[in-house]
Amino acid sequence: MTAVTSAPGLTTGRLPRFSTWGVLGVSWAIAGAVFLLLFIAGSMGEFSMVGTIFFGTALYVVAISTLSSIVEGGRQAKDRLMTALVTSAFVLALLPLVSLLWTTVSSGIGDLSLTFFSSSMRNVVGEGGGALHAITGTLLITGAATVMSVPIGIFTAIYLVEYGRGRLAKAITFLVDVMTGIPSIVAGLFAFAFFALILNQPGIRFGFGGAVALTVLMLPTVVRSCEEMLKLVPNELREASYALGVPKWLTVTKVVLPTSIAGITTGVMLAIARVIGETAPLLIIAGFTQSMNYNLFSERMMTLPVFVYTQYANPGSDPQINLDRAWAGALTLILIVMALNLIARLIARVFAPKLAR
Repeated sequence: MTAVTSAPGLTTGRLPRFSTWGVLGVSWAIAGAVFLLLFIAGSMGEFSMVGTIFFGTALYVVAISTLSSIVEGGRQAKDRLMTALVTSAFVLALLPLVSLLWTTVSSGIGDLSLTFFSSSMRNVVGEGGGALHAITGTLLITGAATVMSVPIGIFTAIYLVEYGRGRLAKAITFLVDVMTGIPSIVAGLFAFAFFALILNQPGIRFGFGGAVALTVLMLPTVVRSCEEMLKLVPNELREASYALGVPKWLTVTKVVLPTSIAGITTGVMLAIARVIGETAPLLIIAGFTQSMNYNLFSERMMTLPVFVYTQYANPGSDPQINLDRAWAGALTLILIVMALNLIARLIARVFAPKLAR
């Protein structure tokens, strides 16, 4: 009777189910202990949580692949190594984001108050004052830029996907790609030069000019994102509509756009998030002021990015007060972007086509 032998590598042991998280936790603990000892010894100014996670994750990749190679064999070790690398890449990608959010929240939460949201910096020296004028300017300028750029961007994307053929479509695509890489300060200089020549005012500063500069920066993102979303709509839906005798323009408005509304909304929000934090173009064309200004077409207008910059660049007699206001302004800007994203998701969910189960 011939003995049956198993294939090599298929009868090896298995690590426990909790081994992955256990090894990760132990790796972070070892890295944290090393950084803690360095901090106690005086070799470091403060304990580094970012360094602990980074080097602990690197140690985890080596440890889990080594343990798997010893216990489970080379075949399973390679699988665990690749899984660990993918997981580590995810953790390391989140690390700067989490660190940034933690620093902004911890540094800015203390200065957020009713006064900060209800008053401006007019006639304020030292403590007190707020960012109401900057919040108002940011919402007005970004809102105006959105109103101008979104219709133009969506119509351009519809033309490129549904109608555009030949040299004109290729030229538009090329110009959109070129505009994607334009530095933000160039957009500010363009808006400043344009309105200075048109209105014959060499030193012009007003909010609408800032909205035009942001429109130039928003347009490529809106066009590109909407174009990709429209391309994802299956051609079968268009052909079914045409087969029923529906004209093309009605197919676009009743079939294509509702199907891709969620992706288009996400693209618009990406464009808004891209420009709402711009400082250089607004510093050039919108300027800065310490007073309230609700008129986009007259006088200087403050925005949150410029508010943060001026508070940091002009620390005054007590730098910590201005730095606290700068961090509070940065946190307010993040909260505005978060609120806009939540609103956009709600809008996309409400207007997305309802599919039968």
